[in-house]
Amino acid sequence: ETTLDLAERRRIRSAIRELQRQDLEREEEALASKRFRPERGHRQDDKENWPRSRRLEEEQQAALAALSRQIEAITDVEELTKLLRAAGEYEERKVIRAAIRKLRAEEIEGEAPSLYSGG
Repeated sequence: ETTLDLAERRRIRSAIRELQRQDLEREEEALASKRFRPERGHRQDDKENWPRSRRLEEEQQAALAALSRQIEAITDVEELTKLLRAAGEYEERKVIRAAIRKLRAEEIEGEAPSLYSGG
């Protein structure tokens, strides 16, 4: 700011940009090393709990499959909405919402031809 020489100003600005770039690279490297550093204790816990979590996951998948079969038999959006309100797990709610969307789409498709038949 105090120098009138334009070439000197350019050199100063370029040096400042280079320092900022180097700082940014160092910060990114530090973040990357923290992000990908394995946690020793957590890894051991995962090994010990793996059979249990695997079994729970399989049980959840079986329960979702049974729920899907039950939902296929329901053709009333209100019944599905009641099920949705009673459902506790995210995955259950997800399956029920998909069934509701499917029923509504089928209802709309069923009504669509009558809307355009008069025209």
